[in-house]
Amino acid sequence: QVQLVQSGGGLVQTGGSLRLSCAASGRTFSTYAMGWFRQAPGKEREFLAVITTNDGTNYADSVKGRFTISRDNADYTTYLQMNSLKPEDTAVYYCAASTIAHTTARDYTYWGQGTQVTVSS
Repeated sequence: QVQLVQSGGGLVQTGGSLRLSCAASGRTFSTYAMGWFRQAPGKEREFLAVITTNDGTNYADSVKGRFTISRDNADYTTYLQMNSLKPEDTAVYYCAASTIAHTTARDYTYWGQGTQVTVSS
């Protein structure tokens, strides 16, 4: 079992940057693909990015070129660097772990607690 604890997030102005962190428990972290999702009020949970066990990455079109996912297996942590933030990026952001690098939320087994990101105009 994997426990995920998120940090980062907060309030930022349009065009600003934030970095989210997701720390995993257990030494099996390197065997999991790690994904980032977000959910705005009244909307479904949206895929943002995934990083495989071999550091391959895949991004949603909505964040490609602005967001960067990375992982540090030595620290059991995955990151989401968010640049050029827009008001429409406002949402609760979640990290998740899966044995396969899926792009749909229902395929992820373990989830972080979520963290609010608010982008002011």
